[in-house]
Amino acid sequence: MSIQWFPGHMNAARKKAAESMEKTDLVIEVLDARLPQASSNPMIEQLRKERQRPCLKILNKADLADPEATKAWIAYYSAQKDVFAVALSCKKPADVAKVPGLALKVAPHRGTALKPLRMMIMGIPNVGKSTLMNALLKKRVAAVGDEPAVTKTQQRLYLGNNMVLIDTPGMLWPKIAHPTDGLMLAASHAVGTNAVIEEEVATFLADQLLVYYPRLVSARYGFATEGIDGVSVIEGIAKRRAFRLKGGDPDFEKAAHTLLQDYRSGALGRISLETPDSRAHLLATYNPPPMLGERQQPDVEDDDER
Repeated sequence: MSIQWFPGHMNAARKKAAESMEKTDLVIEVLDARLPQASSNPMIEQLRKERQRPCLKILNKADLADPEATKAWIAYYSAQKDVFAVALSCKKPADVAKVPGLALKVAPHRGTALKPLRMMIMGIPNVGKSTLMNALLKKRVAAVGDEPAVTKTQQRLYLGNNMVLIDTPGMLWPKIAHPTDGLMLAASHAVGTNAVIEEEVATFLADQLLVYYPRLVSARYGFATEGIDGVSVIEGIAKRRAFRLKGGDPDFEKAAHTLLQDYRSGALGRISLETPDSRAHLLATYNPPPMLGERQQPDVEDDDER
């Protein structure tokens, strides 16, 4: 299943962000620590590089992510030019309190009365931008919700200490190149439910968990994972939780929703869906399908194999 979700307001938000970037000193990009690169909008990277703006990448929800994977991602991003990365939870005041100081380190030439530090907070839907805004300002100025794309307009707010925040709506990009990225985003609730089939997303998630976190699955649901696949995990959850349809068949829809909720809430444990190494492997091995009207070229056989 290839997932694409780009509501009309996101296109308008992209254009507005491009205009505002000119008067911004620093981009704060909020990522999901469980899937940092899959949750990084390539349009944001393109805009900030065109304007030569430094970036503070915040790997939010770090308390839900695998700490070893997060450590690898921090090293990966911190090695990039004009990028500083930090892992935190925007729901923890002590973590959020670090952000202004980090921002000043990334843009030390700003932050005075004559030159206030102008920061644009960007990211895809439901990664925690509004939660970060509210925590920084210590009051509710941005709507927060469990559904993606709650924020739909840009806001300019004064943080104090010669700092200005520009909040932007969550933006995805028109075409998600890698199908697994779409599935990871859907599993993490970054796309609207109208764009996905939960059973398919949960099956993908279950397959990933069987490879990397089988013990967490067994500990949560109480069944062995050896020799089973993602569909069997969903079925096992339905049986263990007594999710039944009329007639006695397992309720796969309810079981799939339960798995997704357990992952999103952290009830399953600390899980990351990608690492820098797995990302590099994906990029090296991905073979995109042919464009409409193109023909897939057949493999050429060696003479000895004919």
